[in-house]
Amino acid sequence: MAMALATIKPSLLLCFLLFILAAIIPTLRAHIGDFDEVWQKRAEEAKSNALEAYHPDPDEVINHFNHHVHLATAEVRSGNSSTRRSLRNKEYKGPCMATNPIDRCWRCRSKWGKNRKKLADCVLGFGRKTVGGKYGKFYVVTDGSDDDMENPKPGTLRHAVIQTEPLWIIFEHDMIIRLKQELIMTSDKTLDGRGARVHIAYGAGITIQFIKNVIIHNLHFHDIVAREGGMIRDSVNHLGFRTASDGDAISIFGSTNVWIDHNSMSNCKDGLVDAIMGSTAITISNNHLTHHNEVMLFGASDSYPDDSKMQITVAFNHFGRGLVQRMPRCRWGFFHVVNNDYTHWLMYAIGGSSNPTIISQGNRFIAPPTEAAKQVTNRNYAPESVWKHWTWRSEGDLMMNGAYFIQSGKPIKKKRDMITAKKGTFVKRLVRFSGALNCKVGKRC
Repeated sequence: MAMALATIKPSLLLCFLLFILAAIIPTLRAHIGDFDEVWQKRAEEAKSNALEAYHPDPDEVINHFNHHVHLATAEVRSGNSSTRRSLRNKEYKGPCMATNPIDRCWRCRSKWGKNRKKLADCVLGFGRKTVGGKYGKFYVVTDGSDDDMENPKPGTLRHAVIQTEPLWIIFEHDMIIRLKQELIMTSDKTLDGRGARVHIAYGAGITIQFIKNVIIHNLHFHDIVAREGGMIRDSVNHLGFRTASDGDAISIFGSTNVWIDHNSMSNCKDGLVDAIMGSTAITISNNHLTHHNEVMLFGASDSYPDDSKMQITVAFNHFGRGLVQRMPRCRWGFFHVVNNDYTHWLMYAIGGSSNPTIISQGNRFIAPPTEAAKQVTNRNYAPESVWKHWTWRSEGDLMMNGAYFIQSGKPIKKKRDMITAKKGTFVKRLVRFSGALNCKVGKRC
């Protein structure tokens, strides 16, 4: 390689290096037009947060998760047979049921509205230390408008998320929020849509950049579009220029301890959930995803090995009608994809490059009728001689309609106290109530 470079003219080598820098620098800075001292400090703090949040023994996290699933399903099985039969109905109209361990932690309590912050005790997986705004006050969003990017109006969602203190953000009534520009959040926030029908739609999406401790719960995301950028306030103490946003529903950039739960998401310009640039300690659970091409991207570049610290749990989600690919598409990190229901895809379900570790456990994969699309997995930019060493393992997955998962890497070594995942035959029950819930204060949710 050194000899080859030596034969290249200095001017051509300089152009090559400038081209590489031109490709990498915008990715590192995302949509920050002015990477000033404030953003530089945030970026450095984010690196420290990621190192602190990284779990050195991911098997322990997997074991903890599977243990709670077994406990929850045992409690459900102890119910009467008429309840179990009703779960198989297309539209469940019986008494409140919570069929997975996250939901059993908080749902089906008539006084959930008086103890909203109980939700923060319920997350499992790699994001299990996420508390959001648990230790802050409540902020009630009363106004669905989004007219002023530089000085947001009190009572609006944009005004709520830029506050410096921890906040548990709730909504006074049903609303459709059309974001004029990307909504840039600050640390220690919960967006709790229970008790109202809240749609983030027909505008920009949410950006979680260089921060920590964020919960996004029970919202509807759809028809998110790219925006041109401009001057946007990203905290009460800072205003900065942003370049154009991509059109992701939720973009997680260099952030830690994030939990995305019980949202309904569809039809956005770019991704539904993207997590990149060293983001870690993330759980994505109980979401219903439909009508979209590139669903989830974890790791944006094959040339950014810092994403090797990325650890994400994807659990109890329903990947439904009209989906095409990337459920998720992974690079570098460690990904536990467990007890999800894959009922639709057009190209593939789970893909990746750059040697990610993907542990697929207890999912249900129903392949499309097209023969060329029955393979669950898709590996990019590497020959088999390379990807055969990547750890992609399938355990207890239910393969239907000809679906198949091509494994690679060495089989997982089972520790003596390792708990197996609940098998894919249980998935329909576990994801039964995925997506945004119609919760009403004073009634069981």
